[in-house]
Amino acid sequence: MGISTARPEPGIAVVTVDFPPVNALPVQGWYDLADTVRRTGTDLRVRCIVLAATGRGFNAGVDLKEVQRTPGHRALIGVNRACAAAFSAVYDCEVPVVAAVHGHCLGGGIGLVGNADAVVASDDAVFGLPELDRGALGAATHLARLVPQHLMRTLFYTARTVSAQELHRHGSVWQVVPRDELHATALQLARDIAAKDGSLLRLAKAALNGIDPVDVHRSYRYEQGFTFEAALDGVADRLRGTFLSGKDDKEQQS
Repeated sequence: MGISTARPEPGIAVVTVDFPPVNALPVQGWYDLADTVRRTGTDLRVRCIVLAATGRGFNAGVDLKEVQRTPGHRALIGVNRACAAAFSAVYDCEVPVVAAVHGHCLGGGIGLVGNADAVVASDDAVFGLPELDRGALGAATHLARLVPQHLMRTLFYTARTVSAQELHRHGSVWQVVPRDELHATALQLARDIAAKDGSLLRLAKAALNGIDPVDVHRSYRYEQGFTFEAALDGVADRLRGTFLSGKDDKEQQS
């Protein structure tokens, strides 16, 4: 369990997230992911990183139970900083990052995928921000990199998900494949990228980040201020408690 790194072939590193059962990461998990991606990207032997996950889905966001059981706002502050670190590590990684998404990609998963350079997905992948149902805000910055503005707002307000096939139609997912082909497809795209000159790839990544129309770091941190405001107001704790209570009931019945 945790974050692991593999080197399946020259020039390619695979960073895998494994936090069963649904890959909802604790604060330290987000920091570990940030450190791993950042460190791997500085290795001059690496020219492309594949970000993948094991288990039922790619990412279910933060570990809300950790936030709920920690007194005060210490866990929320930790989550805000840790998620910002992980999202930034993917965006600022010196080499291109390919996200290989299966199953659910929710909350913080959108932050990772929205900051990746390319996305491949299995045909069972769904993407969304259920934040309003869980007493939080944030990552609309990253969802806006995957879908048009009005669709982003509708998805955010309704907490609904969108399929990999629809994201493919919008051009934000490179390829949609059966789940058993996802790993090979992500590796093939990484292979195509890693075939380029490593020094020029790093320059290209820096150049493309430099011409982005939105400062993703500032934009996401601005959103987080409203998450903290919701926590101070008490609405975040109330909605988070309602969600976790319903989740626990379902787990007991299953």
